[in-house]
Amino acid sequence: MDNASTLPSPWSAQLREQIQARPLTALGLLVALIAVLLLLLQSLVMLAAGDISPGVRYGLIGGVAGFAATALGALPALFLRSVPQRVEDGMLGFAAGMMLAASAFSLLLPGLEAAEGITGDGFLAAVVVVAGMTLGVLLMLGLDQFTPHEHDKTGPCGPGHESCSRVWLFVFAIALHNLPEGMAIGVSFSQGDMAVGLPLTTAIALQDIPEGLAVALAMCAAGFRPSVAVLVAIGSGLLEPLGALLGVGLASGMAIAYPIGLGLAAGAMLFVVSHEVIPETHRNGHQTYATLGLMAGFALMMTLDTALG
Repeated sequence: MDNASTLPSPWSAQLREQIQARPLTALGLLVALIAVLLLLLQSLVMLAAGDISPGVRYGLIGGVAGFAATALGALPALFLRSVPQRVEDGMLGFAAGMMLAASAFSLLLPGLEAAEGITGDGFLAAVVVVAGMTLGVLLMLGLDQFTPHEHDKTGPCGPGHESCSRVWLFVFAIALHNLPEGMAIGVSFSQGDMAVGLPLTTAIALQDIPEGLAVALAMCAAGFRPSVAVLVAIGSGLLEPLGALLGVGLASGMAIAYPIGLGLAAGAMLFVVSHEVIPETHRNGHQTYATLGLMAGFALMMTLDTALG
């Protein structure tokens, strides 16, 4: 037998090294994945029993809206080669502000309200939502550590990134952003409550427009043809309807799954904002533009939540 065929692949070897170097992160990812699978399983059981929620339809429509907004934002990159860096940082700051406000007003507050209605105690309600947030953070932290991907400024990272083409590395990086957004849309619609889902979906769709443009322009700056950059950015938006269906499944089963799911989506979004988006906007010396954009996005989302909620 050829001994080379029994050797571990570079990806599996690097993954093993990453796990050995970060055992707590790997354990946290495992716990988060088990929790997600259990939540999905109990939802599938209810669906098999014929208990189909209208939130599935609303969640899918919301996810498609996020995909359409991402595609709309990416299209100008076909003829717009670049924008001033301070404008790009301001746009990403705007997206970060909307995600922060959406996490607070459209995920955490409804989650606390729903959990208190179930437990009858404010402290226990906070514990339930924080547990969901913890799962969301563990999920995104593990995916960030153990998934090969590349960012425009920091370069490739993650086990096995040498074996992946740069296009796929960018796709994985964008997926880490879009998946929690789609999950948030699905969770917010899982109970069929338009007062929760509509403002959140509107906010995510609005911030997907500048985010889609920023992603496509970043890929152009990295040397990709504009058509490839736009197609990748548009394709990445497919993670939003898929994430929305996942989010609906997470929170459509037992009553306690709803506040846990809201907390999970909020934790995942907060992780992305703090770990990826805000550092990216402060890396080029345009912190003021990024901060003003963040404040504008936060204010707009707060207004939307008040007007549509």
